Amino acid sequence: MKSTIDWLLENDQPSIRYLALRELIGKPESDADVRSTRKVLAERGWVADILAKQNRLGWWVSDESMHQPKYLSTNWMLLILSDLGITREDPRIRKACELWIQRGARLDGGFGKDYGAQRSASHLCIVGNTVRALIKFGYVDHPQVRSGLEWLVRGRAEEGGWNCFGRGRNLDSWEGMSAFAVYPRQRWTRGMKLAVEKGAEFYLERRLHRQGRRYPPWYRFHYPVHHYYDLLVGLEFMTALGYGDDRRLNYAINLLKEKRRPDGRWDLDANHPDVAGWDADFLKKNPKYCTPFALEKPGVSSKMITLKAMTVLNRLNG
Repeated sequence: MKSTIDWLLENDQPSIRYLALRELIGKPESDADVRSTRKVLAERGWVADILAKQNRLGWWVSDESMHQPKYLSTNWMLLILSDLGITREDPRIRKACELWIQRGARLDGGFGKDYGAQRSASHLCIVGNTVRALIKFGYVDHPQVRSGLEWLVRGRAEEGGWNCFGRGRNLDSWEGMSAFAVYPRQRWTRGMKLAVEKGAEFYLERRLHRQGRRYPPWYRFHYPVHHYYDLLVGLEFMTALGYGDDRRLNYAINLLKEKRRPDGRWDLDANHPDVAGWDADFLKKNPKYCTPFALEKPGVSSKMITLKAMTVLNRLNG
């Protein structure tokens, strides 16, 4: 039987191969295998498929909005591409990101939606997602990235975490933590450090899953994540931030291990929107609100989920 690592290193998806070489095997960017894989990221596989649908002016689907329609327009495509290893070295990514920043940047330092009667104010989910993606694309020195992080510092709840959609602090406010998880530690201010410490304690107190009623989608693994939360999302940013040895992660870690298949792989459990309660009722009444987008088929072994799960376990064992 082919090992899980060998499966991830297959040439069909250069992005997965590249990320496995870097994250699981630990090869540096200067390694010949890493460099040769990076060169073909946009030539085949998921990156090539997404870029093939990009307009020459930089947007996807429509230039009227970066966020609509969900989940096919520019914002959502860029969030996915940022996870696949490609950077602004590719001129198509650079063009899209410059448009994204121009349309989304707000005077308060954050990012907001660019549709509706008027351009919206900055919003936690949009700020966290946009900043995280821009850092991964190579915009770590961009002033709007820094101001977005400062916006997150100013907007955190005193007790830790962030309010999301005006509903008080909840586990769906993960995007702020994910942005800090990819920002170089040597650049953190005292305010950023405190925001992360308080935010981490908020998640640890809840064991990454305790918040009111049991919410089934949190126990299923998804990709793309978009703006949703699940336990793999929580484990990703918490281990990246260095909290892997806290025993309060044990429930999530045990679930991760239990979901591993006998062949060493993990399944993609579901596509978003995978929701329950009020959101499910809303989507049922508004079926055109969003269109699911998937790279892989739910219910079968997933290279993306397996890569993420193995990265988490590597951090725990490191």
